[in-house]
Amino acid sequence: MSRQLFKSTLIVSSMTLISRLLGFVRDMLIARLFGVDLATDAFFVAFKIPNFLRRLFTEGAFAHAFVPIVTEYKENSDPATLKQFINKSTGTLAVILLAITVLGVIIAPLLIILLAPGFSWQGTQHDLAVQMLQITLPYLFFIGLTALAGSILNAHDKFAVPALTPVFLNLCMIATAIYLAPKMHEPVIALAWGVFIAGIVQVLFQLPALMQLGLLPRLQMDFKDPGIQRFLKQLLPSIFSVSVTQINLLLDTLVASFLTVGSVSWLYYSDRLVEFPVGILGLALGSVILPHLSKNTAFDNREAFSQTIDWGLRLGILIGMPATLGLILLAEPLLSTLFQYKEFGAQDVILSAQSLRAYAIGVLGYILIKVLVGGFTARQDMKTPVRYGIYAMVASLALNVLAIPMHHAGLALATSLGAFINVGLLLKTLLKQQVYRPTAGWLLFAIRIVLASAAMSWVLYKWVNPEWWQDWSSSERILNLLLWVSIGIVIYTASLVLSGVRLRHLAVPHDRM
Repeated sequence: MSRQLFKSTLIVSSMTLISRLLGFVRDMLIARLFGVDLATDAFFVAFKIPNFLRRLFTEGAFAHAFVPIVTEYKENSDPATLKQFINKSTGTLAVILLAITVLGVIIAPLLIILLAPGFSWQGTQHDLAVQMLQITLPYLFFIGLTALAGSILNAHDKFAVPALTPVFLNLCMIATAIYLAPKMHEPVIALAWGVFIAGIVQVLFQLPALMQLGLLPRLQMDFKDPGIQRFLKQLLPSIFSVSVTQINLLLDTLVASFLTVGSVSWLYYSDRLVEFPVGILGLALGSVILPHLSKNTAFDNREAFSQTIDWGLRLGILIGMPATLGLILLAEPLLSTLFQYKEFGAQDVILSAQSLRAYAIGVLGYILIKVLVGGFTARQDMKTPVRYGIYAMVASLALNVLAIPMHHAGLALATSLGAFINVGLLLKTLLKQQVYRPTAGWLLFAIRIVLASAAMSWVLYKWVNPEWWQDWSSSERILNLLLWVSIGIVIYTASLVLSGVRLRHLAVPHDRM
């Protein structure tokens, strides 16, 4: 099993890496063409909702409701029954998504008031955000169907196509920024049309893979089917349980709309950098582990279930720790290299770096949540992670209020602390239920991680001066950033090897699948 997990995780991580790199190209282009002003703040607020929904549906949350059920049908039923369930799921979900989309377009002005009430003081900014939200909201319909198709493929151990699908959002936004924006009276609206077009493209991209499996859905609506009722009953709780951090990010935007102009944009750009390691590793782990945990549950293999969680936690910490420290120590170099062009100035880099460091503190928490929630949802226990998610969200909201004197960076720090509260509650319960039983060697493994992280951090802190990046050209910034990132990776890896860490330490013992 460990070899298959490694292979699948590598596939998803590679595809996600392509998407994230294109995402940085997209954001570099937005920063270069549009800068930071009232219009970009309006776009980022309007984009928050479809981007939030994209994360909910395509980054694992939707799968936590659907994959365990479709795996149950796959393992315990005949192909015809599985196909019928998929048909009914698709048709029923399409009707629900269409109704929500139409309602959202109608009440878009109210949504902007709720999401960014501070915009009400800027009439043109509010109106622009409403217009762009109405354009982007249909993305909900398309991305919901995309997520369902991706979950079907993941349940059949087909990970590459769903992992590559997000690339098209970035490609479409890049294309509209370059070719459509110059032709529009308000150029930033072109980005909203890019989101709309991307939704259609993403759905179409999944269809050939479904056809190869013989599972291309035919739309059938059936709210009375027991399997559909179970799926719908679990959908909202599963989305909430995995996506508390994303909800907290929305709350950050709400509060930031009352702060200094540019606060929403600074939070957005820092969040985008945190998304990189969380998306590549957290998304990969969540996507790959969930089908295996669901199969363990279907076969009542408790030992393999526990070992799979243990493997995910070890890999998450192994990579999440240096990612956290790298974002903290290289905050200004990263932001300067990627976004400091024309309208995005040196002061924007400094202010964005403040929130980047605060968000980066929670990277390990964001990643581990993806692993731990699967320990509940694979057993179709949605109530526990939802309850803990509410606790974490309330704690983050309270911390948001206390952190207002720290401005936008305080909001980011509150979100990070909320993630760790969530992790602590989830882990404690899995241990108490004896669903997860840690394998031997954790203390030594943790000591090795700490030593390697300390060695990497000392070198980066001692030898990297963020002010250098302000004086360099674009090419110099890129080359030097790549140099120091590579040096950090080499030192961390070499320290791990010298301390005795080997790949076998990440293997799942006694493979039984």
